[in-house]
Amino acid sequence: MNVLLLGSGGREHALAWKIAASPLLTKLYATPGNPGIGSEAELTKLDITDHAAVVAFCRETKIDLVVVGPEGPLVAGITDDLRAENIRVFGPSKAAARLEGSKGFTKDLCARYNIPTAAYGRFGDLASAKAYVEKTGAPIVIKADGLAAGKGVTVAMTMEEAQAALASCFDGSFGAAGAEVVIEEFMTGEEASFFCLCDGTTALPFGTAQDHKRVGDGDVGPNTGGMGAYSPAPVMTPDMIERTMREIIEPTMRGMAELGAPFAGILFAGLMITESGPKLIEYNTRFGDPECQVLVMRLRDDLLVLLNAATDGQLAHMSVRWRDEAALTVVMAARGYPGTPEKGSVIRGVDAAAGEGVQIFHAGTAINGGALVANGGRVLNVTATGATVGEAQARAYAALDRIDWPDGFCRRDIGWQAVAREQAG
Repeated sequence: MNVLLLGSGGREHALAWKIAASPLLTKLYATPGNPGIGSEAELTKLDITDHAAVVAFCRETKIDLVVVGPEGPLVAGITDDLRAENIRVFGPSKAAARLEGSKGFTKDLCARYNIPTAAYGRFGDLASAKAYVEKTGAPIVIKADGLAAGKGVTVAMTMEEAQAALASCFDGSFGAAGAEVVIEEFMTGEEASFFCLCDGTTALPFGTAQDHKRVGDGDVGPNTGGMGAYSPAPVMTPDMIERTMREIIEPTMRGMAELGAPFAGILFAGLMITESGPKLIEYNTRFGDPECQVLVMRLRDDLLVLLNAATDGQLAHMSVRWRDEAALTVVMAARGYPGTPEKGSVIRGVDAAAGEGVQIFHAGTAINGGALVANGGRVLNVTATGATVGEAQARAYAALDRIDWPDGFCRRDIGWQAVAREQAG
């Protein structure tokens, strides 16, 4: 098979690494890619916002499957334009990608189909949003309705934080994404990420993970796109997975089909595990980043076979097998992230840091004058496996410390909840 992978981040490097291992693969192309992806695929400089150019490239190179990595092209409807030209593509339609593209759409779906989630309100102007916050009080959660690169959510512990978050949404900090806001009740519990491969009818559980969103050790500071993750998530017991499927995933699949937008692709449920059970925080309609990196390290099966089955509506006949090991990834970010990251600093020692049970996935890198340099906010994902989360953590940080990049930083406590559980157990 000839496969085209769209995207340029750590998630896409992880997907490229796993797809490249498939015996089904003839040739893997990627666009725009990064230096890490370039070691697994032939990079091409397509503009992925130009859907006609992507279609033309697929025709020219006889692409058998397009795999869409990031959320932007999905929300923009690239899968619809490819399918209209009879090009096979893994990913949801534009209508189905609203599950990520509009938090308000998802909250309304939850209300309609009785899916457990936080109480909420939707607002299109600052005055009514402020009035709702003043009536409800803090802590409270403020979310820009649209895509904001993982940065449009504020968990406001005080009224001042809530008012500042509303102001930043409505003053254009998130562009069109913040033109409407969703305000939610504050939920307490443990967060977890749950994934399902979907083909429009069947949802096949596809692993669990826990992400670390805040920039600093001890979960302090602003939210980011994710500073690290580990898999599996201990809180997602077999019973919790069964409840999540029954109470959240299956009603969502039924609801989307009834709305004329059956969901096919990867459905990523961000969950809060509360005293009363799982509740949906939000949906993403693509592999998580950095959760994808730990999932591919643990996946025993051929990812390309599974993506084909999802694309062809054949998941009812499939199962997914996982390695017994845990996996953990630490994000190395550029100074200034999650604000304005400093680009161009030289990174050395990446190849030497990889080894047995360790993969370094490139997220925001480039080659400049023959040297590897930082070219984004989240730059590298140092990913390791181990018999326990603690062992994977130790191996990941040992590899990370072999990388020579004075201008980079990371959290030093990724996996702390699971490691504490292991030590207590």
